[in-house]
Amino acid sequence: MNRAYPDEAELMLDYPAVAALAEIIRHGSFEAAAAVLHVTPSAVSQRLRSLENRMGTVLIDRGPPVAATEQGLRLAAHLDQVRLLESALALPQDRPVLRLAVNADSLASWAMPALAAAPGLLDLTIDDQDHALDWLKGGMVAAALTSDSRPVTGCDSLRLGTLRYRAVASPAFAARHFARGVTAEALSLAPSLCFNAKDTLQTRWVQALTGSRVVLPMHRIPSAHGFAAASRLGIGWGMNPELMIRDDLDKGSLIDLAPDLPLDVPLCWQFSRIAAPALAPLTEAIKKAAKAALLP
Repeated sequence: MNRAYPDEAELMLDYPAVAALAEIIRHGSFEAAAAVLHVTPSAVSQRLRSLENRMGTVLIDRGPPVAATEQGLRLAAHLDQVRLLESALALPQDRPVLRLAVNADSLASWAMPALAAAPGLLDLTIDDQDHALDWLKGGMVAAALTSDSRPVTGCDSLRLGTLRYRAVASPAFAARHFARGVTAEALSLAPSLCFNAKDTLQTRWVQALTGSRVVLPMHRIPSAHGFAAASRLGIGWGMNPELMIRDDLDKGSLIDLAPDLPLDVPLCWQFSRIAAPALAPLTEAIKKAAKAALLP
């Protein structure tokens, strides 16, 4: 007889198999996962195949390169949360892996010291603060730095403060491209910097300055420190966190293109409510670091 729903036994997860999945994702190969788990690569492969059959879906794209599917990421994140909860209860367990979504500018400018309080091994996803919420909604991270204060279902949200950005360029770049002012026409010709396809800071600032949408020529530089270095070297102009370039402004190696027009981005810490007790030391460290570094 066909059954519409699996019975309770079928719904129970095979956690050794899920652990094999998580280690494949974390270390990028079956061989490395086998070494961590002290089993053979064949055993890891068998565990994964059994889990995929049980779940009725592919969890790992065998590649090359080996990569998790969305369902695989969710399942690995579930195991991480279980281990995190066990650690809060002082139960014997493997060291938990803490998956977080963090924006690159916060990581480079103020958040890194706070991460030392993480109750486990860090696995960071670097994503724009406007998109980090998607990782929480998908159940793929336990917490995230986000610009959206509206809590995701099952999460708590803490307002941290504001990360201020300045539109800056080297003096030589500004003299070459903005000799007649930072106008819409000049901005349409001057090379700008962009972190990635999700980075809208430059276009948002330009619209606030000019009142119009300007198509910007862009260098793509997906590194917070590289972005600041490119600004200093005159490769392009861009929005940099004031925290990172304050000394440059004081020394004159960078100039503010519009001192009266900073761009302020609110930041919130959203975290899984069920994991909140285990995350408490990290949450307190994030709050303390944000209070010291961010604007109210």
